[in-house]
Amino acid sequence: MISPLLLSLLLPTRAEERVLPAPPPVAIPFEKYQLDNGLTVILSEDHSVPFVQVNLWYRVGSKDEVDGRTGFAHLFEHLMFQGSQHMDDDYFVPLQRIGAQVNGTTNLDRTNYFEGVPSDQLPLALWLESDRMGFLLPALTQEKLDNQKEVVRNERRQRYENTPYGEVWVWLYENLYPPDHPYHVPTIGRHEDIEAATMEDVSAFFRTWYVPENASLSIVGDFEPDTARLLVQRYFGDLPRGGSPQAIRQHALPEGWLSTEKVVEKTDDVPHSKVWLAWPTPPLFQPGDAELDVLSTVLTDGKESRLYRVLVHEKQIAKDVSAFQASGALQSAYVIQATAAEGHDTTELVTAIDQVLAELRTSGPTAEEIEVAKVGWRVDFFSGLQTIARKADLLNSYDTWTGDPGYIGQDLQRYLDVTPQKVQQAAVRWLPADQRVVLHVRPEGGAR
Repeated sequence: MISPLLLSLLLPTRAEERVLPAPPPVAIPFEKYQLDNGLTVILSEDHSVPFVQVNLWYRVGSKDEVDGRTGFAHLFEHLMFQGSQHMDDDYFVPLQRIGAQVNGTTNLDRTNYFEGVPSDQLPLALWLESDRMGFLLPALTQEKLDNQKEVVRNERRQRYENTPYGEVWVWLYENLYPPDHPYHVPTIGRHEDIEAATMEDVSAFFRTWYVPENASLSIVGDFEPDTARLLVQRYFGDLPRGGSPQAIRQHALPEGWLSTEKVVEKTDDVPHSKVWLAWPTPPLFQPGDAELDVLSTVLTDGKESRLYRVLVHEKQIAKDVSAFQASGALQSAYVIQATAAEGHDTTELVTAIDQVLAELRTSGPTAEEIEVAKVGWRVDFFSGLQTIARKADLLNSYDTWTGDPGYIGQDLQRYLDVTPQKVQQAAVRWLPADQRVVLHVRPEGGAR
């Protein structure tokens, strides 16, 4: 939420037109090069703190799995911390001993691993990452695989099946996307697929995707570039190439796939009735993506936003409401979520939401709403440069999706170029009332 004081400084008043200095360009200085084996390397010096971030992205996510073998990308997020040929132990142990911040994440489109270490420990972080890239399989045993399969299945139970509203994204995505679409199954995978995974299955998956030419390594922080280049060459330079994994899995949503409204009703062990409205929308960085992000700000950012004002304040039929563009490499999803207030039902919420959306499709947002949203997005972009961890991840993200680690300025410009007319056009094009999924989740035994 942007403070009124900040808005008064950044937006012109009616009485006078403020003349503001042009904001500084948003940028992350970097150097990019490639090893002979295809590994992309991105270096960015930042001596503000005696720390360095090592951030490794593999261009593999759950979208790259095949039917009957789901959950493999996330399974490897776990297996990659179980030891490799030359460090056959828990990877957290040597890193946490030196005060490192270490973890990994997986989503539909990519997997990343990252370590924030004291500057003098850069060699250790690079050695560990290179060893599991090049020598994970010799240390992979049936016992490790069986153990992590059970860990992943327990994670699915805890995060999805035994958590209130935990299966919402399962229900949404299996209705938003057809069965053969890469986003149809959540990143966690299916129980039966994880249980059936064999050593041969997971080894083949690793050899396909976890190869130098399918990865990008960013190093950000307190280091000397010449030293970093030598270390990268020493630890990664001799790792062999794999195949051409980038060309294996591409998929576009069939035109007209969601031609009608799909209403899904679920009862579960949840405290309140909630509703989700979801539409398939354009992929990350494509026309309409930024406009829908800005629309989310207009709809639900702050107490004066359109949906919050109508549903929570004026009608008092909702406890909360939020909207967001969940951007993906192949396809995105625009989602509006609301919780029914006591004495009200989710069908009432859908009617009220539709009235607000209909007004936006007809008249569009105001110029002031768009300018306020732009201020918020500009602040978000600059705030994202405050930590070396965030910068390391941004460099890899932009390189993966655009081929340019320095794309942040162009990314911000997408938002600065948004107009009320463009947002209105995006709402008309991508959020039709009759081509969406509406998911109602109500408490077992009646609404609360």
